[in-house]
Amino acid sequence: MTAEVRVGSVRIGGGNPLALIAGPCVIEDESHLLRVGERLLEFCGTAGVPLILKASFDKANRTSHRSYRGPGLAEGLRILGTVKRKLGVPVLSDVHESAQVEAAAEVLDVLQIPALLCRQTDLLLAAGRAGKPVNVKKGQFLAPGDMRNAVEKIRSVGNEQVLLTERGSSFGYHNLVVDMRSLPIMRGLGVPVIFDGTHSVQLPGGAGAASSGEREFVAPLVRAAVAAGCDGLFLEVHPNPDRAPSDGPTMLPLEAVPALLAEATAIARALSPELP
Repeated sequence: MTAEVRVGSVRIGGGNPLALIAGPCVIEDESHLLRVGERLLEFCGTAGVPLILKASFDKANRTSHRSYRGPGLAEGLRILGTVKRKLGVPVLSDVHESAQVEAAAEVLDVLQIPALLCRQTDLLLAAGRAGKPVNVKKGQFLAPGDMRNAVEKIRSVGNEQVLLTERGSSFGYHNLVVDMRSLPIMRGLGVPVIFDGTHSVQLPGGAGAASSGEREFVAPLVRAAVAAGCDGLFLEVHPNPDRAPSDGPTMLPLEAVPALLAEATAIARALSPELP
């Protein structure tokens, strides 16, 4: 059994029920994030799934410099803090530089390390020292066992609250595949493992100046990951993904969330009948 990571009232791993990290790819504005968060809370309440709301204040690794990146650190954290207070829900966002960590940790309940930065030692150490749970996305270029080093870097500064997220592996150019063996392998490091069902269907750079994706495969991959024993799900969702400013082709339509949660929780209960 993995260690338990506590994010406010949300318990991940350690035999706890499936948790959900979900929200839009990037912060568009305060009212948009609030509306999405309200609907997700409603869906999660019905499904009996605890929610951590996510949205990025800065997408610093967009394919093109012309792409929308978000409102930035100061305004993004203000929005996340406001939505957090209004909804009473934990929040998560990415940090891309060590200099962002202190301010982010004052608002965020989970600091997330993007996949492309999962080997950045200074960033991992700074996030660990902040004392908040840290979610590290596995790099598309790494074997799952190699994530031991990321875990050890964070633990080396006294922070045991580590999550790892699987989000697919590079398979040639402009394509990702998911090796479900990675879930038990990373859980074997003693940390809870999250499955990112939306970034896993990404086609990196597949649209030339932006990434493309195949959202029709989100649901089957999520079902497989829950069956393989993940501790939580990560989903980027949007009321109208085709009009979203970032990662539209991979985001799940917001109204598709209830059906997917129903399937995921049914699979989890079938594997562990003692779960509520």
